[in-house]
Amino acid sequence: MSTPYPRPSNPQLSFPCLEKLEQRSQSLEENGPEPAYAKITEDKVDIFRSTDPIFLDYGGYLPQFQVAYETWGTLNSNRSNAILLQTGLSASSHAHSTAKNPAKGWWENFIGPGKYLDTDKYFVICTNVIGGCFGSTGPSSTDPSDGQVYATRFPIISVNDMVRAQHRLVKEHFNIDRLHAVMGSSMGGMQCLAYAHEFTDEVAKVVSISGCARSHPYSIAMRHCQRQVLMTDPNWNKGFYYGSLPPHTGMKLAREIATITYRSGPEWESRFGVERADPSKQPALCPDFLIETYLDHAGEKWCLEYDPNSFLYISKAMDLFDMSLSARTKAARSRQQTEARYNGEYVPDSELEYKPVDQCSFDEPMRENKRTRRMTPEEAAEDLKRGLAKLAAKEVLVIGVESDILFPAWQQREMVDLLRQGARERGGDGSNIRHVELSKEDSFYGHDTFLLALDHIGGPVSDFLEN
Repeated sequence: MSTPYPRPSNPQLSFPCLEKLEQRSQSLEENGPEPAYAKITEDKVDIFRSTDPIFLDYGGYLPQFQVAYETWGTLNSNRSNAILLQTGLSASSHAHSTAKNPAKGWWENFIGPGKYLDTDKYFVICTNVIGGCFGSTGPSSTDPSDGQVYATRFPIISVNDMVRAQHRLVKEHFNIDRLHAVMGSSMGGMQCLAYAHEFTDEVAKVVSISGCARSHPYSIAMRHCQRQVLMTDPNWNKGFYYGSLPPHTGMKLAREIATITYRSGPEWESRFGVERADPSKQPALCPDFLIETYLDHAGEKWCLEYDPNSFLYISKAMDLFDMSLSARTKAARSRQQTEARYNGEYVPDSELEYKPVDQCSFDEPMRENKRTRRMTPEEAAEDLKRGLAKLAAKEVLVIGVESDILFPAWQQREMVDLLRQGARERGGDGSNIRHVELSKEDSFYGHDTFLLALDHIGGPVSDFLEN
């Protein structure tokens, strides 16, 4: 006679968080995915189209491209009051409401008549970067060469590639010879440095908020983890998921990891402590603590709001960001090679004409670093200083936040120190390089301070733009 199956000691745990993911997959399969980013059309943004190819830092090119943009204020008669506002990783061009799109923008209370970015004085332009998914050419766009979606056939891009695309909009569409300022936060802080480096004589002022001059290992490691959890979602399918079930689970988890880096421990201690969402219930492996439910909500809210491939490409561009002279020289040579191949030419690297990226009064600029050993800290600092030298004579405002763990305050201090060294080597006193650092008392919001502590950010920005 068989023995009855023994009764377990304890009941199996329930997993409502996993059931929710399964239910979403089923709903998407039945009703079809309708990601929010796919709904961005010309009835909500303006589109600039370039039919000329753009050659990229890492050997690829786009035969043509488009840039989605929005504007606020009025361009004056001599076109001297324009400010190019650059975005963070996942932001669209919708920084403020417009007639086309009256929904509130991500910097709604910062931009407008009489506000910190005063549209009674300035003409503000904000774009969605190439590689993005809110109207600009990116992985979800169609490759004009074969009529198929790019997916992961989209080339690796850099932050400098993004600003060269923006430059065509500024020059070819708006016919602006010199911007009053370029400014941005987070990846936007990277872009404003890149724009001023690429088009030095076409920028008067630079505002970098919670940015850096090159990525550091911690931020690269965190973005690596985000990409890995996304790419291991089986629905990612090596990037070819368009028209089918998107990798929403991977995107949710990637966003949760990212959210950890956007805020600060002191803020979370104040908001959540170590409280559980419902202490009357037994502990669970699904979100249980208040901080867990917060992260879960952040991931749920975002997982269908942004194209997964765009997230991969743009986060990689942030990792690759490096304003050192050796990095910018290598990128310039790579673009020249790509353009030569595009034109049917073969130019051996040894014979490739060197177009210097450094026009300052230094000795022979550093060539591409082919050493097998790592640079010493002193060599790396010198390399970065020389890469930033083109900006050293500019009016530059750098803002950092002590509680920021993603772009820590030491990175802004490093940038300021190297820019001031460069200014002094050019005969100045470095007073053109201004630095503001918000203490933990002023803001404990971490990296997201630029979105949440507008008064502490806005005052220094508006003063700098006017004076």
